[in-house]
Amino acid sequence: MNAPISLSIQLPTADRRLEPFTLSAPRDFPQGAARDATPVRAQAFNRVAFAAAHVVADPLSAKEPWLEPAVDWDATIRFRRHLWALGFGVAEAMDTAQRGMGLDWPTSLELIRRSIDAARDFPGAFLASGAGTDHVAPDPKLTVADVIAAYEQQFAAIERAGGRIIMMASRALAACARSPDDYVRVYGRLLAQAKEPVIIHWLGEMFDPALAGYWGSADHDQAMETALAVIRANAAKVDGIKISLLDERKEIDMRRRLPQGVRMYTGDDYNFAALIDGDGEAHSDALLGIFDAIAPAASAALSALARGDRETFHQVLAPTVPLSRHIFGAPTRFYKTGVVFLAWLNGHQDHFVMVGGQQSARHIAHLAETFRLADRAGLLRDPELACARMRQLLAVHGLAG
Repeated sequence: MNAPISLSIQLPTADRRLEPFTLSAPRDFPQGAARDATPVRAQAFNRVAFAAAHVVADPLSAKEPWLEPAVDWDATIRFRRHLWALGFGVAEAMDTAQRGMGLDWPTSLELIRRSIDAARDFPGAFLASGAGTDHVAPDPKLTVADVIAAYEQQFAAIERAGGRIIMMASRALAACARSPDDYVRVYGRLLAQAKEPVIIHWLGEMFDPALAGYWGSADHDQAMETALAVIRANAAKVDGIKISLLDERKEIDMRRRLPQGVRMYTGDDYNFAALIDGDGEAHSDALLGIFDAIAPAASAALSALARGDRETFHQVLAPTVPLSRHIFGAPTRFYKTGVVFLAWLNGHQDHFVMVGGQQSARHIAHLAETFRLADRAGLLRDPELACARMRQLLAVHGLAG
């Protein structure tokens, strides 16, 4: 579909002006191997690629949005099917799903169970689910034993449901740990008990300020030494580690030092293209929130990379990088708003309402720039629908688009 040249919209700018923006045609993202009506992950990427998926809120719920999560389960699972059809695994109930920012543990467990059930009915689908300690409030008075017990509860619940584990960073552990040894104790205990190899998730403080000083040090390089010690001591129980530090050098440094067979899953939403491609010695696999928003482009790029076509891989992803850096701009923890905004613009959900009222976490000029960058990346699949919805949002802000 080509966007008519007359399809334009007045968008706000950072300096409080309105200026016209003319949309371009959406890109056609070929998916490589056959993707017919049969939901089969037909093509094989040569990277493991998880998309951390968002949840769709229920806009008609009578629950108070700041106090209780209300999820539209049908729309939420439908979006996971969209990701599976493009070849991605789903990283379930992670921070992209507003874990710790509106989505509580009971609702997260319900989400995990529903996604596992849906995956059973979708040939080729795969997923892993976040286990943390978010049902326990962070408190310096907690003990390491309390943190271990909290993790054990969530590990057991996910494993009973038939899921595999992504071990999320713990605010409770960050609050009560007194030294790197406390992290070694907690991770060693949980990894030893896990039924299958676990993906460890090191989420930086730019994503969650409560995780500052994780692994027992505010210095990321020192923290990395502790994380590597944990992985080396438990390598048979570690599938890989996802690091979300938005620092290419640190990821490459850690990647080079991982034990053989342990994957590096990039969580770097700034530098993902280069890290997935690799440096000639090694590459990163992927577990990314931005893949939720750019799934068609990312699938086409990964298919090209699997064919050995690095030029097309970078050509497809290049315009998505500025979009991702904008969505994940500081305060980075509010990136979920941009991800859900794009899902709404692209017709994956009928509203721009989020769990916890988080649709208000980004200002209108930020969202307008998200719109521009998504268009430049060819990711507004129906420009007329996207324009109509953007005009609705502008009207709520007292602006005429």
